[in-house]
Amino acid sequence: MCAILTYTGDVSEQLFKEMLLKMKDRGPDMDRIMKVYKKDGSNNNNDNNVAGLMGFNRLSIMGPNPSGMQPFIHNNNMAICNGELYGFEFLKAYLKSLGESFESESDCEILLPLYEKLGTAVFSFLDAEFACVIYDAEKDDFIAARDPIGIRPLYYGYDEKGNIIFASEPSAIEGISGEIKAFPPGHFYAEGKFVRYRDMTEVKTVTGTIVAKDEALREKVMEEISLNIHDKLINGVDKRLSADVPVGFLLSGGLDSSLVCGIAAAKLKKPIETFAIGMDIDAIDLKYARIVADYIGSNHHEVIITKKDVIDALEPVIKALGTYDITTIRASIGMYLLCKWIRANTDIRVVLTGEISDELFGYKYTDFAPSAEAFQEEAAKRIRELHMYDVLRADRCISANSLEARVPFGDLDFVSYVMSIDPERKLNTYGIGKYLLRHAFEKDEFIPREILMREKAAFSDAVGHSLRDDLIEFADSQYTDAEYEEGIKKYSHARPFTKESLLYRDIFEKYYPGQSEMVVDFWMPNKEWEGCNVNDPSARVLSNYGASGQ
Repeated sequence: MCAILTYTGDVSEQLFKEMLLKMKDRGPDMDRIMKVYKKDGSNNNNDNNVAGLMGFNRLSIMGPNPSGMQPFIHNNNMAICNGELYGFEFLKAYLKSLGESFESESDCEILLPLYEKLGTAVFSFLDAEFACVIYDAEKDDFIAARDPIGIRPLYYGYDEKGNIIFASEPSAIEGISGEIKAFPPGHFYAEGKFVRYRDMTEVKTVTGTIVAKDEALREKVMEEISLNIHDKLINGVDKRLSADVPVGFLLSGGLDSSLVCGIAAAKLKKPIETFAIGMDIDAIDLKYARIVADYIGSNHHEVIITKKDVIDALEPVIKALGTYDITTIRASIGMYLLCKWIRANTDIRVVLTGEISDELFGYKYTDFAPSAEAFQEEAAKRIRELHMYDVLRADRCISANSLEARVPFGDLDFVSYVMSIDPERKLNTYGIGKYLLRHAFEKDEFIPREILMREKAAFSDAVGHSLRDDLIEFADSQYTDAEYEEGIKKYSHARPFTKESLLYRDIFEKYYPGQSEMVVDFWMPNKEWEGCNVNDPSARVLSNYGASGQ
């Protein structure tokens, strides 16, 4: 990961430096601050001609030599980008054929030449996960953009003079801007306006509409869908294996992370580095992760944590995440501690994870979807909000430990395709959730069949049932019933509804006072569906949890 910061208008360099320093963990290798100069026809850069400041904290991944340091400058324009631009080698070769030259091996160096040729159309053209800010000297305008899913973070706010500020994390803007907002995924900002350039939930053509009476045709369509899921996910993993630093894999033993690891091991044809974490007394997934690791022949590492580790990590996790959401915080503790161990004990700098599969193929609670249309609407809602929940968790837990996250299930081509599949086929009418994904990989045997067909377990539960129980017990010890009833009255937006949620909100407000609307609300099952009107987000409280926790 890297950190980007742009302050438009007049700001002291000392204040800007302090703001950039708050995001140092994202990019510990190098940092740079540059003044952005307006084009005045004289080619003279002076302090009376400053449009703003750009800053960059670098984690060197692609082209790690100093020539890849940002901001990049090209034809008086400037750019900073936290991203991975897939297929950049082809684009770079094309730009060279047009007479462009490059100083580094960084993928992000191609951004400015592309922008100069395509304008803001460049953002819909990219196959990338990115957040960037460009200064167009000709137009004297700052342009910002974020990838369509929001895998790379970007926030914005306005100072008291009305100058807009862009930053990778809200911590950099806190105290400077009255209200901090998440930059909307799939949008660019130009000429003072936000414009949506791509909506990942928009389905133009429904794929695989069920033909009720023709069984042979139904089966043919199913196999075509399976092949596309298979090939597009493999491609999504393959393109994310490229890095100029060591790569590792988070392995929970569940379906999604296991598939990522199995595909990667088959592609690389050498032992990969896998990492799993669990509680010291009831770690459900450690045994399953070990089964996968043995099957694919990885160099496997297990990290064991205690109740004390969990409680001690709570405040640092909430500070790093900038959220009060129960689900996100519970699931983040294990990931945060695992990444902390990886950073301290290995030379790994890039990790692949299994996020985003649930939003596409379904959770335990989507088994209760009353119709295919309701399932699709819920999937679209989750994809639109991903950047505030699972994607935020992966980014912050990993970047807080100076690592870079890559999310194969978030591949744009893969997400777009799966969202287009007839939701009737995604309903759990097969006796097991996520059947389409499981069926797509039955033939390859990338992972053991017992893992491929294993019931879903939530990550925080899989780290150990006691993790959730310990957090609830700790929160209960912090408030009497009367203190809880009084405490929740402080909050009108996303009001806490348990002592645990009140504890998280109180810690959140310590670091981000009055900024709760950075997160739309609590991640919870759809309470309007029968069987989902619960007050705890854990799948353990659902009637269909079954064998998930075994």
